[in-house]
Amino acid sequence: MHLGLIGCGKMGQALIKGVLHAQLCAHEEITIHDRFAEPVNHLVSTLGLHAAGSNQAVADQADTVILAVKPSDIVSLLTQLTHTNTPTLFISIAAGIRISTLEQALEIPQSHHRIIRVMPNTPALIRKAASAYTIGSTATESDAASAERILGAVGLIERVPENLLDAVTALSGSGPAYIFAMIESMIAGAIDLGLNPSTARHLTLQTVIGAAEMVAETGESPAQLRENVTSPNGTTFAALQSMQANHFDETIRSAIEAAHSRSLELGKQSADEFPLQTD
Repeated sequence: MHLGLIGCGKMGQALIKGVLHAQLCAHEEITIHDRFAEPVNHLVSTLGLHAAGSNQAVADQADTVILAVKPSDIVSLLTQLTHTNTPTLFISIAAGIRISTLEQALEIPQSHHRIIRVMPNTPALIRKAASAYTIGSTATESDAASAERILGAVGLIERVPENLLDAVTALSGSGPAYIFAMIESMIAGAIDLGLNPSTARHLTLQTVIGAAEMVAETGESPAQLRENVTSPNGTTFAALQSMQANHFDETIRSAIEAAHSRSLELGKQSADEFPLQTD
């Protein structure tokens, strides 16, 4: 596989580093480009990757291209790559942009390219991602396997129907920020009670890590594990009562729904800007 990367921001860098760590490609088999020189120069100097002079040059040299650009830029980028020399698998991580819009921009099936839409998340930076993907109308099972190898190099990867990918965006795509916000509040609450910031941070992080690993390793439901540590009228009971009174469950569900609505909105905006052509 000769891999291309267009867009060398944090997520693009994380995916490339995961690919190299998993030894899916040699350094010389990866070609990159970004409109900003700094991230390209960083990857060239630290990883020995090949920098192309343009987006088109990346697509011409690679058989698989990761598109790690902003959702607002993805359609115009793909229209530039329609006439790439050979049939290419494009993997888009642009949130909310539908397969139909991506395929229309690439003039699929006339162009013989294939598209896979992926929703990764930022823990890809430490190879702990939770990602999901869906394949386009001309993508093959071999293409799906390639996407799974690439995304699997930075964490967990699941295949879902496209109509559920916006839900994935709301859950795992945006989800790390929900956990960061909870961690931030837990640390602040501990400091309010007199713990020094360092101790508050260490105890909070280990508590979150330990709780998540208990769910993963015991196989018990979060509800059961919560009940196991909640004594009647004890301290945990008091905390959970306060959370319930302050609508904790509704707040989290509302946040996920807001992210879902925004993902649908992004997809609709993009589709409106690049409507499907009809005979």
